[in-house]
Amino acid sequence: MPASDTHAAIVEAADRLFYENGFASTSFADIAAAVKLSRGNFYYHFKSKDEILAAVIALRLERTRQMLERWEAEGADSEGRILSFIDILIANRAKIMRFGCPVGTLCNELAKLDHAAGADAARLFTLFRDWLARQFRALGHSEDEAARLAMHLLARSQGVATLASSIGDEAFIDAEVTEMRGFVAAHRRPAAHA
Repeated sequence: MPASDTHAAIVEAADRLFYENGFASTSFADIAAAVKLSRGNFYYHFKSKDEILAAVIALRLERTRQMLERWEAEGADSEGRILSFIDILIANRAKIMRFGCPVGTLCNELAKLDHAAGADAARLFTLFRDWLARQFRALGHSEDEAARLAMHLLARSQGVATLASSIGDEAFIDAEVTEMRGFVAAHRRPAAHA
């Protein structure tokens, strides 16, 4: 396998293991075993777990950007694009119920560890927040109101993922997605100013 393919396989495996087991609980040996590499070959690609973490965060940032661009291209309008964001709770419900939100769990763990990469991981939330705010602005909301609505929706989705992981109730996710869709419908146009 070419070195670039091996490097990518290591990052993919680490991404999955960090999500499923947590960053602190995943060892070099776990990742090496997942890609069937000897430790010596593994160290050729990465010298530390922090290097792997940086590569995982970069991969997640790139995939998030690509997903947001796809939603931009596929969404007929801003409301539909926002609904694409909400619908990831349904599309990923099995993993969310088992492991939580991949962004939220990583950011939370790195914050608890007071890890230097925590700020880099939090950029994933910033991507979502800024993108959602742009969609709400396109619906006619002011800059401040769009930012508030974006944070509300982002916070609610994180709460749903956390609780779904804790209680393991699919009906809860479905009900919350319906509520979130209603929230978006209620904010199609800003209220008229008196």
